[in-house]
Amino acid sequence: MLPIIAQAKNNIDKIAIYSDERSFTYRDLLNQSQNLASILLIDVLDLKEARVAFMVNPGFKYVQTLWAIWQAGGVAVPLCITHPLPSLEYVLEDTGSTVLIISKEYETLLNPFIAKSNCRSIVIDAAFNNVIKELPKIELVRRALILYTSGTTNKPKGVVTTHANIQAQVSTLITAWEWSANDNTICVLPLHHVHGIINVVSCSMWVGATCTFLPQFSAQSIFDLLAKGSINVFMAVPTIYFKLISYLENLTDTDREILKDCMQKFRLMVCGSAALPVSVMEKWEHLSGQRLLERYGMTELGMAISNPYRGERKAGYVGLPLPGVHIKLVDENYQEVPKGEAGEIIVKGENVFQEYWQKKEATNEAFTKEGWFKTGDIAIVEEGYYRIMGRNSVDIIKSGGYKISALEIEEVLRQYETIDDCAVVGIEDEEWGELIVAALVLVPNNVFDEKSLTNWLVTQMASYKKPRKYLVINELPRNAMGKVVKNELKKLFIP
Repeated sequence: MLPIIAQAKNNIDKIAIYSDERSFTYRDLLNQSQNLASILLIDVLDLKEARVAFMVNPGFKYVQTLWAIWQAGGVAVPLCITHPLPSLEYVLEDTGSTVLIISKEYETLLNPFIAKSNCRSIVIDAAFNNVIKELPKIELVRRALILYTSGTTNKPKGVVTTHANIQAQVSTLITAWEWSANDNTICVLPLHHVHGIINVVSCSMWVGATCTFLPQFSAQSIFDLLAKGSINVFMAVPTIYFKLISYLENLTDTDREILKDCMQKFRLMVCGSAALPVSVMEKWEHLSGQRLLERYGMTELGMAISNPYRGERKAGYVGLPLPGVHIKLVDENYQEVPKGEAGEIIVKGENVFQEYWQKKEATNEAFTKEGWFKTGDIAIVEEGYYRIMGRNSVDIIKSGGYKISALEIEEVLRQYETIDDCAVVGIEDEEWGELIVAALVLVPNNVFDEKSLTNWLVTQMASYKKPRKYLVINELPRNAMGKVVKNELKKLFIP
């Protein structure tokens, strides 16, 4: 039996999830996930790692679906609920998903794909017959999850993690952050990323804690929930903390103090997925009384480094290696750098992913000969704490908690009829971490119409990938080999 399922049986009558103005126990979660697993197994005894994609709203039905796929022996492929059809089709086709589970409201969007594919579709909102079949035994070595991350290639890569990888990722956080069944957290993060799936949902469900879901992000709704006093663990990205700070600063002194009194009682507040500006950390501590715990991780690893739960949380640093995670800093030849020097972070441990889905060459390139994963992030150790200095590729942009491929955005922009060439970079921004900006070279005799381009991009890519600022230039700066010099390009966007 999968560990997360076994743990749920130890907390059978405890509240697992609050969502859609209802509470659900672990008994509800087990029964309904097993029911859906039985429906997935309607004509087979075991899905045997068949990919099952799902586009389900955050809440009880999301967790029910995830657990059902795992218990039926499938590989879960969560889809982003805000992505346009082309982005969704890429994931569905790349994974070869044979089953698609959706919330009813996404039927219209996905019907064109369903009509042209052999993919079986299930609407999660429909009433199911209460049929429980014998479920297969799932070994931990099986593939469990495929999450998509943008690398330095034009197309996102599917990161494959096994049940053993997930167990390692979750158990190390439970130990390091002292999760317990007494915890009550809230999920405000996207559920097609490791931060929301592993750090919030899986950790809370693994220990028998309670997780509350909000239908959509709203600073007021978050603070209304926090003010009730039941939540004691909160995790978010810097962009969310920036928005919450703005909301607090517009309140009266009295209302602000009431919320601060409430937040001071929290057990833990965590920030990650992008670098946390020291100014934001300091403002949040002043307004909430909470010193944020900053950590470092990525889709391929789960979490790898964290500031201590008990001990000094240093602003501007991501902390120390987590239990069971091995870290080295290396030079361009993957030799360990001398103490005190900066180097690329490489990682080894049970938490590290298995492979990039059907990309053997990319997988091989991602690891050293000794099996260390190359993160591409540069860090330095100062007084025992790791400080992230940047990335070894200017084509990766971290904005609003997302890791985004500039090359992927460029490929889309070049399809627009009035754009002849373009280059996308990220520039430092307090709210977003990095702001996505684009330099455009127009087809001769054309005028730039930002509104038209923006309206077109909505149909082509996720909103968080769209450039926030444009600059029209005559030609892109290039080196002697014809490659765009992106560090020079960035200077054009800085006043």
